[in-house]
Amino acid sequence: MRIKFYVPFILCLSLIVFSSMMLKPKRIVFFGDSITQAAVNEDGYITILSDKLKAPDYELIGAGIGGNKIYDLYLRIEEDVLQKNPDLVVVYVGINDVWHKKTSHTGTDYDKYIQFYQAVIDRIKESGSEVVLCTPSVIGEKPNGQNDLDEDLDKYSGAIRELAKKNNVPLCDLRVLFGEYEQQHNQDNLEKGVLTTDGVHLNKKGNQLVADSLLPFLK
Repeated sequence: MRIKFYVPFILCLSLIVFSSMMLKPKRIVFFGDSITQAAVNEDGYITILSDKLKAPDYELIGAGIGGNKIYDLYLRIEEDVLQKNPDLVVVYVGINDVWHKKTSHTGTDYDKYIQFYQAVIDRIKESGSEVVLCTPSVIGEKPNGQNDLDEDLDKYSGAIRELAKKNNVPLCDLRVLFGEYEQQHNQDNLEKGVLTTDGVHLNKKGNQLVADSLLPFLK
């Protein structure tokens, strides 16, 4: 009699557990600076992606704070990212690490940038989450080599490419993608207004480009 009772019970319990797993949305956290902070706005890239990756299959969360550099991300990763138990974390940081070296002398030295970035990757992977890395896009929209910080931005972007390769994680190379777009669409050699509002922060077209570029990695 006990066997007859337990078998249906176990089957029912297994079905409930399986159903809850199937209904659990894929949770994606976008981790970065002011570009990511603004990405939850109406025309932001997270909002655009949310329209394509709809609930209940996906849950997209923005974790961007203006002015953040890579070490800021490392310091707040537990509370702002890992405690949310994401399936995937998209790391998009580096603009301020380069830009603030010129504007306020508070940027991040190259070696320290690599060390902190590796530490962020390690914490995400240790938690069991997947990770996608993004190279920083632009600081000025003139063709590459004509903006003041292109050399540094290329150097830091190169470091991210090496980290992606070393850690065997996907890379969304926004630095290259933005450069290709500017070459085709910035015939007037504008410093801003093509993909950004001010040479750094994304306008509607810039957000759309980031969303289109990230979508294949999220699916």
